[in-house]
Amino acid sequence: MTPRERWLALFAGERPDRIPTDYWATDEVTARLLKDLHCNDVEELYCKLHIDGLIIINAPRIRDHHPDDPDADIWGIRKKVMEYGSGSYNEFGNHPLESAQTVDDIDAFAWPTAENHDFEAYRTLIQNAPRHRIIRSGEFEPFLIYCAMRGMEQAMMDLLVEPDIAMAALNHIFDYYYELNQRTYEIGKGLIDVTYVAEDLGSQTQLLLSVPLIRKFILPNQKRMADLARSYGIHIFYHTDGSARDILPDLINVTGIELLNPIQWRCPGMEREALVRDFGDKIIFHGAMDNQQTLPFGTTDDVRAEVLDNIAVFSGARWICAPCHNIQPVTPTANIVTMYETIHQHGTLS
Repeated sequence: MTPRERWLALFAGERPDRIPTDYWATDEVTARLLKDLHCNDVEELYCKLHIDGLIIINAPRIRDHHPDDPDADIWGIRKKVMEYGSGSYNEFGNHPLESAQTVDDIDAFAWPTAENHDFEAYRTLIQNAPRHRIIRSGEFEPFLIYCAMRGMEQAMMDLLVEPDIAMAALNHIFDYYYELNQRTYEIGKGLIDVTYVAEDLGSQTQLLLSVPLIRKFILPNQKRMADLARSYGIHIFYHTDGSARDILPDLINVTGIELLNPIQWRCPGMEREALVRDFGDKIIFHGAMDNQQTLPFGTTDDVRAEVLDNIAVFSGARWICAPCHNIQPVTPTANIVTMYETIHQHGTLS
């Protein structure tokens, strides 16, 4: 089977020839692997490690900055590059909505529109994409953006003390992504396999927001976006970090997720056996290779043992073997290679 056929078999509730795999890593890790494994590009790396990784294609932006601030992105957010020795990440340098006091202030902001994107360039990209891999197109993660625009503490408080402001901003974000995704889905009709719907709802120990707040502010627009994708025959790839067990029934029954990523099973409530027992007949599990302890700090024997444990635990469910979020630069190349070699050696299902 091709990588795409393995993924689609899982979405159809069928059994592929082997357990599919995926790849999530920082740019620094990918560059190191290409060098260490003597690969010219990511496709060669995927083939060498038997990775069934997907391809992400979105409509390119015509303009990357905010009309009122040339140093900010389309949301008016400036980024600060933070170095941490073996790599870097972007930190928020400002919060463009932090001084908003009313819904009128929110409405007056210069919100981005789908017209900021080059849809003809997207048409060329999606039509020329290789068909042996899953194509992911479209995205939606609004509360993350709202936290960046408002400041995380204020954004969290808004849900309780300024709900009208929060709802107004979240609806503006939704309107932008709905139009953008609808236009990309129409152009990519029959070519797009999955879309990315996400919200980081869990911390290391519990939900970041209460279930009632998630039901009020997050789920309705998530459902509308997922329904849009489904109307084009596109599957729902859902991402939430951390301890999210208490909201999974809603994500399955309301949002209608089909795949759950990244399965941080060391978090309370995310124990693999219980997830398989309660939801194994409803969703695909994606991830579950721990990249907070095992992959970065374990030995190759530890990594091999965790792969084998996961094979056993998910034997009665649908699982895609992948790291539970981006592999970080502290992770040894040998551990990464061991993960993919072990699943390739022991993951045959036929």
